[in-house]
Amino acid sequence: MSKAVVNVVIAGVGGQGTLLASRVLASAAIKAGCDVKVTEVHGMAQRGGSVVTQVRFGSRVYSPLIPQGEADVVLAFELLEGLRWMPFLKKDGRIIVNRLRLNPLPVLIKAAQYPEDAEKFISETVKGAVFVNASEIAAQMGEPRAANMVLLGALAAFLDLPSSAWQQALAENFSPARLPVNQEAFAAGMKLGGGEIG
Repeated sequence: MSKAVVNVVIAGVGGQGTLLASRVLASAAIKAGCDVKVTEVHGMAQRGGSVVTQVRFGSRVYSPLIPQGEADVVLAFELLEGLRWMPFLKKDGRIIVNRLRLNPLPVLIKAAQYPEDAEKFISETVKGAVFVNASEIAAQMGEPRAANMVLLGALAAFLDLPSSAWQQALAENFSPARLPVNQEAFAAGMKLGGGEIG
């Protein structure tokens, strides 16, 4: 494991499992021997509002907060959240975005418009942006809630954490009944991100 601190922003809306994804990431980093700090911002999570977690890990982490412009990765569970948190990326940072559009309240009440070109803007702004059909993949597995693990798997492909740490973290955070499908979702995400779980 590299000694440098890795900064990850995980952003979504209430009900998408962003907090669970951040717990699995933090658990995997701890099992890999890292110092870990986590900050959660819930907003109006139960009403579909933004839910954001900042996870920092490395040999020594002194603050849980990631300054704007210093995130190595933004993992966005929805396109608008990708747009919203893109400014947190450092210059050569990576963004991984679920190809999903969830209309926030201002759009639903017609007080605002959803940006139609969100994916195009992200891809043109961030070199190496990765877009994942996580919700579709999870639905095909018969477990729509596992979209968060598809996205986490895609993220894992770009992080220097051992496969064994991820497997232990998954086993720790899911019941025996729910573990297999979430392992499958995670592995599918790893392949999309360019990695492969052993």
